Amino acid sequence: MIQLLDYDFMRRALMAAVFTGLAAPAIGTFLVQRRLALLGDGLGHVALTGVALGLVTGVAPILTAVVVAVLGAVLIELLRMYGRTSGDVALAMLFYGGIAGGILLANLADERATSLNGYLFGSITTVSDSDLRLVAILAVVVIALAIGLSPQLFAVCQDEEHARVSGVPVRAYSILIAVLAAVTITVAMRTVGLLLVSALMIVPVAASQQLTRSFRTTHLAAMVIGLLAALGGVVTSYEINTQPGPTIVMIALAVFGLAALVAAAARRVRAHRRTAEIS
Repeated sequence: MIQLLDYDFMRRALMAAVFTGLAAPAIGTFLVQRRLALLGDGLGHVALTGVALGLVTGVAPILTAVVVAVLGAVLIELLRMYGRTSGDVALAMLFYGGIAGGILLANLADERATSLNGYLFGSITTVSDSDLRLVAILAVVVIALAIGLSPQLFAVCQDEEHARVSGVPVRAYSILIAVLAAVTITVAMRTVGLLLVSALMIVPVAASQQLTRSFRTTHLAAMVIGLLAALGGVVTSYEINTQPGPTIVMIALAVFGLAALVAAAARRVRAHRRTAEIS
């Protein structure tokens, strides 16, 4: 483990993993609470269009991905609020439109399209200093807002009507959740990859829910699990020569499986105790 720090690219990759592992579950908790677990997938496909646009124009792909993903997030929220399009149909349009736009622009990018693979599945060797700085800034913004505005965001996710009656600006916070999810997608795409980033937003939350009861505890525990999965995945991918994205996701899924087993065992113990007390 110590030898890894001798390499500049591994130091950058590990730092990117720290920011990714914390930011993804920080906003993913609200997506799960709001039953929008697949929003990350839709925005990931939209961000693919942004990456391809950056490759075509020569602009930093992370910047173009941020802009395009944020626009897509705002659009889907506006469709959900004001349009007649249901949430699942709007998500489907994000999926198909994002893939189509990404492939079309990748064709225009010619030989530069080969670099798309690093954005799709993550690449620990290509995280540059400028990438890391941008990822750090975006992740800090996401984490600060997700934690600082946690009560308001939770109120919107838990019961929109009650939050609206209580004076919470539901529309503004709904758009903010979508925008933060879009920014998180671009934060994580260099480490996890666009096709798998949604898993890092959702799986740690699902694992945390197996072991915790309160929302705040679930939120914080999910961030810890995401951090451990991201760091463990980057290190493991280096050691066994695999792509970081799938490795991170598999570790997160393993943690979920372990948490589910622990939770099931705890339920059986409680049930046995109640039975013993009754008898």
